[in-house]
Amino acid sequence: MNPQDDYKIKETKPQLGERWPHGGARGGLWWTGSERITSTYDLVEQMYYLYVRVVKAKDLPTNPVSGSCDPYVEVKLGNYKGKTQRFEKKTNPEWKQVFAFSKEKIQSSVLEVFVRDREMVGRDDYLGRVVFDMNEVPTRVPPDSPLAPQWYRLEDRKGENKLRGEVMVAVWMGTQADEAFPEAWHSDAASVHGEGVFSVRSKVYVSPKLWYLRVNVIEAQDVESEDKSQLPQVFVKAQVGNQILKTKLCPNRTTNPFWNEDLIFVAAEPFEEQLVITVENKIAPSKDELVGRISLPLHVFEKRLDHRPVHTRWFNLERFGFGVLEGDRRKELKFSTRVHIRACLEGGYHVLDESTMYISDQRPTARQLWKQPIGILELGILSANGLLPMKIKDGRGCTDAYCVAKYGQKWVRTRTIVESPSPKWNEQYTWEVYDPCTVITLGVFDNCHLGTPASGPANDTRIGKVRIRLSTLETDRIYTHSYPLLVLQPSGLKKTGELQLAFRFTCLSLAHMVYLYSRPLLPKMHYLQPFTVSQVDSLRYQSMNIVASRLARAEPPLRKEVVEYMLDVDSHMWSMRRSKANFFRIVSLFSNLISMSKWLGEVCQWRNPITTVLVHVLFCILICYPELILPTVFLYMFLIGVWNFRLRTKIPPHMDTKLSWAEAVHPDELDEEFDTFPTSKGQDVVRMRYDRLRSVAGRIQTVAGDAATQGERFQSLLSWRDPRASSIFVGFCLFAAVALYVTPFKIVTLLVGLFLLRHPRFRSKMPSPPSSFFRRLPARADSML
Repeated sequence: MNPQDDYKIKETKPQLGERWPHGGARGGLWWTGSERITSTYDLVEQMYYLYVRVVKAKDLPTNPVSGSCDPYVEVKLGNYKGKTQRFEKKTNPEWKQVFAFSKEKIQSSVLEVFVRDREMVGRDDYLGRVVFDMNEVPTRVPPDSPLAPQWYRLEDRKGENKLRGEVMVAVWMGTQADEAFPEAWHSDAASVHGEGVFSVRSKVYVSPKLWYLRVNVIEAQDVESEDKSQLPQVFVKAQVGNQILKTKLCPNRTTNPFWNEDLIFVAAEPFEEQLVITVENKIAPSKDELVGRISLPLHVFEKRLDHRPVHTRWFNLERFGFGVLEGDRRKELKFSTRVHIRACLEGGYHVLDESTMYISDQRPTARQLWKQPIGILELGILSANGLLPMKIKDGRGCTDAYCVAKYGQKWVRTRTIVESPSPKWNEQYTWEVYDPCTVITLGVFDNCHLGTPASGPANDTRIGKVRIRLSTLETDRIYTHSYPLLVLQPSGLKKTGELQLAFRFTCLSLAHMVYLYSRPLLPKMHYLQPFTVSQVDSLRYQSMNIVASRLARAEPPLRKEVVEYMLDVDSHMWSMRRSKANFFRIVSLFSNLISMSKWLGEVCQWRNPITTVLVHVLFCILICYPELILPTVFLYMFLIGVWNFRLRTKIPPHMDTKLSWAEAVHPDELDEEFDTFPTSKGQDVVRMRYDRLRSVAGRIQTVAGDAATQGERFQSLLSWRDPRASSIFVGFCLFAAVALYVTPFKIVTLLVGLFLLRHPRFRSKMPSPPSSFFRRLPARADSML
């Protein structure tokens, strides 16, 4: 098998859709009979679960020795046991906990619910049990209401006598579509204990609402230095959280400096940080003197939706801070330094927290500027196959895999399947789509925070990533494919498994979607008041940090390394591999032009006389009827498009290892790509890489110099730097102007075309006079040091 084929997408045929027993009798443990298929959960494979909801207990007996009761419930089905939390000294506890047992792993016909009293020494006391026959368990079919729990009297071990106490339980058969599924204790994660239980559950996260904070520092007044003998030379420093920006140093020494500079920050709702503005005096190259300081909450600033300017405000600065001991010193100041600023929260921008190359959301921050959605994206995360071991646990390799999907502001995380190289999630999620030219990103990770000892990394390990561009999908079609999970490591490219997905893009308004293709990609504020390239990179980095820190505070947390991998935080870092890949991408763009030039060369060389004669005939027709030129061009492009429609790919694009230059990359280049910033390598390695970078940059420098030389030769035609060459060109221009004035344009075009298409017998291998003349023109390369 070709290794390249192992990196390609494979089409799969999973059995999608909900299948419920209907009208048939139950045979044995499970159901038989006819099936009906519904479409409410139709992008995943059906998975059956036995749900046990333990609500509460009452009138439990106390221990005759201690006089108290510390109850908990143990749910047992075959070899699987689940326990509720334990309460101390309660005879009427409330648990409200759900247990889910997968049908595939059930080998028992009896479900037992035990109530026990926890003892510090010895075995826990048996308070009673309730037994359920699996053949009598009812089935709950969504969208039915939840099954009502019932009180059951506790029995002894043999089931012959009733004991004191009752427990409220509900038992039913359902699927992963049940609303109890996300919060339930799962039998396939029975080995997880402690805080790790929370990290195995599936969750939906929402990114914090991000704003750009624009602070226009205009001027300051009454700035006073400690040294009265000289005027101050000051600058303004503004800080929001960990973001610190400074204005330029005022060029003049004055007590009323003027800047009129914009400082842009990223802030997230709810606003927890404050804007801290300080005015500082530069008294030495490495020493600054604090002139004044003020701290402002962000909610006092106006929220702007367009480019209209907001009102400016003057703020008095505190010279001596806010200390209690310095309170009396404030009265010593007869006047206060003031700063004049114009600050607002920008609601007309989209705060970029991911690269625009694979952006998933383009809406502005202000919700009132949002348009109606144009479609619905439905995603079924089915399963993964062939996952490689990511860590060592109990002397053997294992993988605790979960999947994360990110589109727009909504993040989803599947539950963690413990110790399985082929986990089955079968979870379905939905997003509203506001623009088809967006990308959904999925990542698979190994959960390293299950509360069990394991020799491995402290961070969740990357298993692979998948990107799907919605504009490449046909509407209302279900795609079912297996995507290879590829990870680039310092040791090289590695396939870590395959991810099986099912997804569908449904269009709500075709006219609106077609209209969007004529609209700008980002909100209009990005074009009316654009940011610089350096500002965009810095703000994106700050946005990513804020999103990662906020999502890490959720329960269970979406960890920082996961968010960074999903948002491609290191995509801007230098990589020799990426540079080569981008170079060959540029080369491939010119392949069609090169092919066309080769074909024209063959026509001019008369390699195929019939083709050349036909080109002569077409050329003469277009010269005689020039009004046919544009219709012919557009008709030709239409025919090419229709022909390529037959050859279009049936599967969406995926990570291309050949395009990424991932298979032929040198190991040292990979080691450099994964190096830290700043570097952590030794001097010899850094020197070798620096020399290699210099050699590559030298070739780029040569190409750039050649391009500059050609452009300067064009400029020198009329610059009289070479008086003889300029005289020749000016005289030629006068002759050409007179000749073209008296000669019809059609005749000139026909003669030039026939001259270019002339037979090789009339050609010379020597350069043409115009080419020789152009190469003799002077450039400014001889003026460089």
